[in-house]
Amino acid sequence: MTTSLFSPAQIGDIAVRNRIFMAPLTRCRATPGTLAPRTLNATYYAQRAGAGLIVSEATQIMPEGMGYMNTPGIYSAEQEAGWRLVTDAVHAAGGRIVAQLWHVGAISHPDLQPGGALPVSASAFNPGGFVHTPGGRKERVTARALERHEIDSVVAAYRHAAQVAQRAGFDGVEIHGANGYLLEQFLRDSINKRADDYGGPIENRMKLMLQAVDAAIEVFGRSRVGIRLSPVSSGNGSPADSNPQTTYGAVIDALADRRIAFVHLIEGITGGERKLEGFDFAGIKSRFPGAVVANNKYTREMALEAVATGRVDAVAFGVPFISNPDLPRRLELDAPLNAAQPATFYGPDEIGYTDYPFLDSNIPA
Repeated sequence: MTTSLFSPAQIGDIAVRNRIFMAPLTRCRATPGTLAPRTLNATYYAQRAGAGLIVSEATQIMPEGMGYMNTPGIYSAEQEAGWRLVTDAVHAAGGRIVAQLWHVGAISHPDLQPGGALPVSASAFNPGGFVHTPGGRKERVTARALERHEIDSVVAAYRHAAQVAQRAGFDGVEIHGANGYLLEQFLRDSINKRADDYGGPIENRMKLMLQAVDAAIEVFGRSRVGIRLSPVSSGNGSPADSNPQTTYGAVIDALADRRIAFVHLIEGITGGERKLEGFDFAGIKSRFPGAVVANNKYTREMALEAVATGRVDAVAFGVPFISNPDLPRRLELDAPLNAAQPATFYGPDEIGYTDYPFLDSNIPA
């Protein structure tokens, strides 16, 4: 029997009702000050509980991991309580949700860092571009290289964040290893110029990423851990690795050895074109034993074909889930989709967040 986009699946130890996943979507609506989720966020996620699996918006594992205003954390008691509101609401609606664990590295600014310190990275690196801070729109700066002794505290922060996620009721975690953030800054030889055991050959450059994965496995077990990767994306000013196929292939093989639940791949440029040159996305199923989740500008027809042919196990949708809380039902019925309103993607309130209409007005919004 041909597998359907709408059929149930087993993602490690997580049973999902369909193969339409909600991709992580930064919305900048955490509580100012505490950076904790609130009732508004719980409503938003519960509305989208029809997804087979929700991957939460990226959540910083420590204060130094923050790169955008009012993004949620997952390291404090207040944040744990806020996330418990979210997971309880999603579970009450029959959904499943994992937390995405995040450290932005250089994609930040001193105005967003404790004590006004420089952001950190694998090496001195300036991603360019601008960032919105409490002091207004400012140019990014050159991050400093993490000292060797500081790396252990980052790994410990991933472990602690996984523990907070577990106590908050998440079904698992996804390590954010994509989009030019800290773990990818260590992985890519275009950014990582270190001379210690975290730089140089791929075995060293992928070490921090795998340590973050291992920390999550210690907490949740391998069958509730996934990772997001973007082998060919130039997101956040991240220059390409010199050999994405070799570099990310080595990462996939190491993840296969760990037998984690899933790998979530951004096919092409994050938020941009599906330019797939440089990495064999179609070959992942043959080398990774867990679930393969695809993402980036998938249409209904593309998703149906990708799952039916067995190329992937699920497809994650981003922007369509912003404007269509009942996206799985709309896709199954081949019903029209609400148009998204980019002007309201980021903060601060319910407008453009929890007020998009459902297909059936009898379904509570």
